[in-house]
Amino acid sequence: MENHLKKMQALLEEGTSFVSATLVEVKGSTPRAQGGRMLVTASGLNSGTIGGGLVEAKALEFAQDLLAETNPAEQTKFVEWNLNRDAGMSCGGSVKLFFERFHVNPWEIIVFGAGHVAQALMPLLLTLECKLTCLDTRNEWLSKLPETPKLKKLCVESLPESVEETSEKAFVLIMTQGHRSDFYVAQRFLARKELPFLGVIGSRSKAATLKRELKKEGLSEEQTERLVCPLGFSLGGNHPQEIAISITAQLLYERDKLFGKTHLRNPVPEKL
Repeated sequence: MENHLKKMQALLEEGTSFVSATLVEVKGSTPRAQGGRMLVTASGLNSGTIGGGLVEAKALEFAQDLLAETNPAEQTKFVEWNLNRDAGMSCGGSVKLFFERFHVNPWEIIVFGAGHVAQALMPLLLTLECKLTCLDTRNEWLSKLPETPKLKKLCVESLPESVEETSEKAFVLIMTQGHRSDFYVAQRFLARKELPFLGVIGSRSKAATLKRELKKEGLSEEQTERLVCPLGFSLGGNHPQEIAISITAQLLYERDKLFGKTHLRNPVPEKL
């Protein structure tokens, strides 16, 4: 059990999608006693066993199908299989299995810029269930960010040219060294397909200037209105830590507005 939990923790920290399968009950002749566990990723068996043979092969296929399921509410499955009828085994017994999936369709946040606000923001976002990437041209700033499998740090030659490699499902935050570099990154993103969230750090006057310049470059009103600037809710002061809290609050609000709370594995009840 201890080894199983360690393997689970490693996959969680890596942000890898996986299914945990547990043999919760056995009746009659079965390959393994109650309590067998295994972890399954998209590439197959990661660790553990529920008994091997045909029943494990069926469980592996079932787990991988669950990983591919797009319904966010389908986080768990409970099944009962007759080993002869359902798995093609000569054993006369039956098994009950509990499947639970983790990190499926993870919430992805990509930050362009590793400056002072990003330095305050990243440790806060790392406490949430999300997959983080931070890009910058300055390795010395990236190196100040926490070392964790949940955060990918990319030192690139050009931030605008890195836009094409960004997932279209990600929440993107632009907080580079200055207005001009923010402009070029935002311009590249707005010319692409619509992202679930695209925000730029700055003031209301910066937002007006930025959108005016983007329109001069041929972007439509509809495209520029997709840009969220200023980034973060209007609360707190201009200290990086308070800005980080306001941005995190806005990201959570936008995530729940877009996806609802069904993407949460254990959502908090509305009323106790």
